[in-house]
Amino acid sequence: MKIMQSLKLAITFCFLTGSIGLFAQDDFFKVDQVQQIHITFEQEDWRYLLDSLRYNGEELLPATVRINDEELEGVGVRYREGRAFTPAAKRNGLFLQLDLKKDGQAYQGYTSIDLSDGVRDPSMLREVLAHEIAQPYLPAPRANFAKVFINEELYGLFSNIEVIGKQFLTRNFAETDGTLFAATPDYIVPAPEECRSKLYASLQVDNSAACYQHNFTALQNADWTALFGLAKTLQDKPGEIEKVLNIDKTLWMLAFNNVLANLSSYSGQYSPNYLLYRDESGRFVPIITGFNFAFGSYKNTGTGSDLGTVEMLQLDPMLHADDPSKPLISVLLGNEKYQKQYLAHMRTLINNHFKDDTFNKRVEALQLMVLPDLAEDENKYYTLAEIEKSLTTTIGRKSKIPGLVAFMNKRISYLENHPAFRILPPAIEEVEVRQRERFSNEKISDFRIRAKVDQYTNKVVVYYRFSPEETFTALRMMDDGGHFDEGAGDNIYGAIIEPSGGKDQLEYYIQAENAKAISYDPIDYTVTKHKVSLAELNQ
Repeated sequence: MKIMQSLKLAITFCFLTGSIGLFAQDDFFKVDQVQQIHITFEQEDWRYLLDSLRYNGEELLPATVRINDEELEGVGVRYREGRAFTPAAKRNGLFLQLDLKKDGQAYQGYTSIDLSDGVRDPSMLREVLAHEIAQPYLPAPRANFAKVFINEELYGLFSNIEVIGKQFLTRNFAETDGTLFAATPDYIVPAPEECRSKLYASLQVDNSAACYQHNFTALQNADWTALFGLAKTLQDKPGEIEKVLNIDKTLWMLAFNNVLANLSSYSGQYSPNYLLYRDESGRFVPIITGFNFAFGSYKNTGTGSDLGTVEMLQLDPMLHADDPSKPLISVLLGNEKYQKQYLAHMRTLINNHFKDDTFNKRVEALQLMVLPDLAEDENKYYTLAEIEKSLTTTIGRKSKIPGLVAFMNKRISYLENHPAFRILPPAIEEVEVRQRERFSNEKISDFRIRAKVDQYTNKVVVYYRFSPEETFTALRMMDDGGHFDEGAGDNIYGAIIEPSGGKDQLEYYIQAENAKAISYDPIDYTVTKHKVSLAELNQ
């Protein structure tokens, strides 16, 4: 037997440094392609060895791995971290470190692979679906399916989850050097005596910066003082929270968790399954992952006992809004503007992913794609009959995992009829930028933007930046007749943006607010922004 190698870094979220590949060539997470992963161990008792490694230390078992058509030597394999592990089970989630023995060895730029076994998900679709839905709105790993073989025998169909490492950070933040924490709440070992108990990863204020080491893991640049400062700002200076937290991305995370009834998250018991990255602006940005229990599979909000299925589908949009033990929610939703943004994000998620059978069709298409592979999988947790029924029928006498499609149809119906979503948001129309008049010699040197809104709108803001590397700047648009807005009081709002330093391109989106709601233009501003250049305006 070869000597088993030490694990370079093993934590719940498997953060590893890695080479950065060309994203345009990266199709390893293309959802409609099932990846093929063949693992070959020299040892016949590999199951026993992997069980032993899971309990004893942080080592990996060497293997040869073929990913699709590419063979890699000296790969380290280990059972995946987390509560889903079962000793001597027919299958467990797997973690592969591709560069264990060969520095820089990677597949399409990735040096590690995270394979989730889908425990408590009879559909085997929850993780891939939830990661796909989250993608446009906030930093989240990509995910698809992988068919895994060990020593030429089918081990099973798994969810292939992108590891949060250098490649992920580059794609989402255009940088990789910021502080990164993972929420790893310890609900078994009590907190140290000098620290407060049962705070988990809630971001409540603890007795010292060092106390956060009990419920968070520093993956990069262990600036515990900065994390402590975030909690202190939430508690003591909520009016300054925008200085240390990306509010919009946080609201997207909270909206996502609520719409999808995703309680194995900050919004539920222990507040797990998120990370915080401190970008170059000094603000923490949430990263969301861990969706095996999304769509109503995990039922504890952190208060009281588990909810029933009916209570889950009627989960209050304002869950934890008055709960000081969840400061990310109670502080942000206690701010009138932030609450409107949060509800606008929930509305966008509903309209983009759950209207007009959009979700039903997507689920059915994915199930049709993976059913042949699941039929071959003798190690799956559920029978093929249970898998086929899992879209419409509750599965499991004890766990009672709701039918994926049936649950979400009822969940969305409940939300659409909730008073918070009966309020009409402001209408934004006729967005335009001043162009040079025909035959005019006057050159356009600034960006003059205007938009028409409905009569009940009381505030309009344009968010702009001159390059994708910059953060957005907010500028109040005016209806006073002096800001490219035509006449005063005509519901046409305008703003004038003057570029400096030779900047000649602009990205922007508009936010309109009335007494009860907020809207955006473009509606999908997280993906599509208005873009314009001085060269275009001067044509």
